[in-house]
Amino acid sequence: MVQASSHAQAGQGVARPIGLLVAAVGVVYGDIGTSPLYTLKEVFSGGYGVPVNHDGVLGILSLIFWSLIWVVSFKYVTFILRADNQGEGGIMALTALATRASAPYPKLRIVMIGCGLVGASLFYGDSLITPAVSVLSAVEGMGLAFDGIDHWVVPIAVVVLVALFLVQKHGTAKIGILFGPVMVLWFAVLALLGLHGIVQSPEVIKALNPAWAVNFFVVHPGMGVAILGAVVLALTGAEALYADMGHFGRKPIARAWFILVLPALVLNYFGQGALLLQDPEAARNPFYLLAPSWALLPLVGLSTLATVIASQAVISGAFSLTRQAIQLGYIPRMQIQHTSSDEQGQIYIGAVNWALMIGVVLLVIGFESSGALAAAYGVAVTGTMLMTTLLVATVMLLLWKWPPLLAVPILIGFLLVDGLFFAANLPKVVQGGAFPVLAAIALLLLMTTWKRGKQILVERIDEAALPLPIFISSIRVQPPHRVEGTAVFLTARPDAVPHALLHNMLHNQVLHRQVVLLTVVSEDRPRVPEQERFEVEAYGDGFFRVLLHFGFMDEPDVPQALRLCHLDELDFSPMRTTYFLSRETVIASRLEGMARWRGALFAFLLKNANGNLRFFNLPLNRVIELGTQVEI
Repeated sequence: MVQASSHAQAGQGVARPIGLLVAAVGVVYGDIGTSPLYTLKEVFSGGYGVPVNHDGVLGILSLIFWSLIWVVSFKYVTFILRADNQGEGGIMALTALATRASAPYPKLRIVMIGCGLVGASLFYGDSLITPAVSVLSAVEGMGLAFDGIDHWVVPIAVVVLVALFLVQKHGTAKIGILFGPVMVLWFAVLALLGLHGIVQSPEVIKALNPAWAVNFFVVHPGMGVAILGAVVLALTGAEALYADMGHFGRKPIARAWFILVLPALVLNYFGQGALLLQDPEAARNPFYLLAPSWALLPLVGLSTLATVIASQAVISGAFSLTRQAIQLGYIPRMQIQHTSSDEQGQIYIGAVNWALMIGVVLLVIGFESSGALAAAYGVAVTGTMLMTTLLVATVMLLLWKWPPLLAVPILIGFLLVDGLFFAANLPKVVQGGAFPVLAAIALLLLMTTWKRGKQILVERIDEAALPLPIFISSIRVQPPHRVEGTAVFLTARPDAVPHALLHNMLHNQVLHRQVVLLTVVSEDRPRVPEQERFEVEAYGDGFFRVLLHFGFMDEPDVPQALRLCHLDELDFSPMRTTYFLSRETVIASRLEGMARWRGALFAFLLKNANGNLRFFNLPLNRVIELGTQVEI
């Protein structure tokens, strides 16, 4: 990954920042960059009743402009991007920071974990609807270029989206090189189209005055809050600024926003507004109708490419979020495939990819138009924005120790705006917006069931666990037959004897010369330096306790990490080391701790989770698994 702290080599001082800025434009700003395709179209044609007249157009433009300034420029770029977890961003990284900050307050810590899980679940819901509405909006431009082709829009969009998901397993390293330049071209086109429109009707520049937004609320008090449900479309992808910070760092993302993205978006929105002042009928698709007729087909092609890039960023974000959640113990282990030897962040998770593809295709087929999808959009993204504000409030007050007189007014402003956007989008739940919300609820149930189930499983195993000192004492009294080599027993408890060790003694009646009780510890920081990776404690009689520390962005390669141990007594050479794993089979029962149906769900998840063997990159021919049954 490219880190913000990396320094350019001599002679590359200018090229490197420019390269990072262009790359950030391609990866980070795809979603928000394609929002002009459908935002004003939804505002004026989405059934909100906004009049396409002078005051209506200027009022909406002012709302969009100041929403971009407050939510994106002020909240995310100025404040949220500072809440980095050792350079990493995103809702799970922020949750790790907030739980660390609230550690002295157990109840607050539980609330912060809940906010993080809700935000992560809603992010997945957003990951379903964003690619669908973006690609549909782009393809719908063909209906303006060719008569009678409207019935082909949905099939073409489905083909484009399915092709996008099919190429995921091959990685994005090669096509990613094109992302930046294509999106720079896209924003340049947005700006030029906007300037073309503004020149025709310069009066729209008045919308920079926030009085027009205030006047819209005064004149249309009932419609004012409701219309925020459509204005929020201009903020799609705001969360990506924070989620992708680990790839580029805060400065390139901020510079790209203020130098290119924000000016291009504002110019295009105002250009569309100028067109609407001249021709109210253009509200059916102001983005494409803003372009000259000769440029329509090239613009459709560029728009489709831009929306594919935007969708790619959302999918990659879902992969990264899933890996973080797995490492933090909230999602069952899945097979993670690396698609690049140079970029650690470029990964592929098949289960997530196919689940997203099915969900996105169902949305496209079910809603059939970007307008219908846009009407359902907003609940998930505004919910994630609200959770982000709650989490960062804890970080600002408890971790950064900001003075309350400074922090509280800012946080109240964030919560007020986020609350208004969220409230405006709540009615969409009964208008089709239930799909991403139901997906988020299902994922929240899955994550909480997995986390709680793992806790109960450890408790049940601990009930019958034998303390390690007692076991070693018994070994001294009645020494078993010892064989050459090193046995590594993976266990979650540092002070108890693993079941696999007891089973091995019971059935094979032998013990290796060196016995290592290994516990892998997942830290709430992105990466753990190699010098802090390894902890070892010798108990005597050939027994050792080893702790391996990994961050939530690290690759938990156990054999490679064990090679860092330089103790003379321990030999981790591949042909002398055997790994023993415990494989638990869970049986749902009426025991206290979890409802029986959730116990059955956890048993299903555990059975289908990726095992320790693959997850920890253990050698296939040096692993022995011993099973046990546990009731929860």
